[in-house]
Amino acid sequence: MNLVTRRAAILGLLAFTSSAALAAPHPLYGGEAEAQNSFRDPALFPPGESPVDFPIERVDLDTIPERFHRQLAPYHGFEVPGTLIIDPTQRFLYLVLEGGLALRYGVGVGRAGFAWSGEATVGMKRRWPRWLPPEEMVYRDAKAAEWVNGMPGGPENPLGARALYLHANGADTLYRIHGTTEPQSIGKAMSSGCIRMLNEDVADLFERVPIGAKVIVLAAEI
Repeated sequence: MNLVTRRAAILGLLAFTSSAALAAPHPLYGGEAEAQNSFRDPALFPPGESPVDFPIERVDLDTIPERFHRQLAPYHGFEVPGTLIIDPTQRFLYLVLEGGLALRYGVGVGRAGFAWSGEATVGMKRRWPRWLPPEEMVYRDAKAAEWVNGMPGGPENPLGARALYLHANGADTLYRIHGTTEPQSIGKAMSSGCIRMLNEDVADLFERVPIGAKVIVLAAEI
């Protein structure tokens, strides 16, 4: 894929659509707005991230299509090194490097991953983050209802080993880049979630990307 061509073709669609996301009545994964949910009890929230940095169990990459393995890829665009570019349609996340290269990661995309596009910054990072299930999931899923006030971070948490929280215009977009307990979802569009990565990949990205890094989310072609 020619990333430059694709970005140029949909540049006009990159005007912020975050206003709709910011007006959402509840966060998908937590964030600054999470305490506003009247059906939750903030006093019962677990820590934002686990106090234990659990070891990350590596996935057998033979179970993941090779195109979605972490790898170097050519980049001939104009973004400065350190910029993240997310292409939900192709299921790739790029970290722009020096010398006309990018580090490309395979990702899984959920419903929320198609719902927002634009420019943002990494506003917060967490290791083994807590998970607050969406309100509609709490009402329809008994397992999610058990965690109405948040599931502590850890190996069983659906947000996986790390999470990067994207902010725009000083507010939480509710868009997340996070790990997963379902490595088979990489390269696929699943029913829920934003951008999910293998735990070892999101941990690698976590160390490379600082707070404040620029993020470009390309408009999805469904």
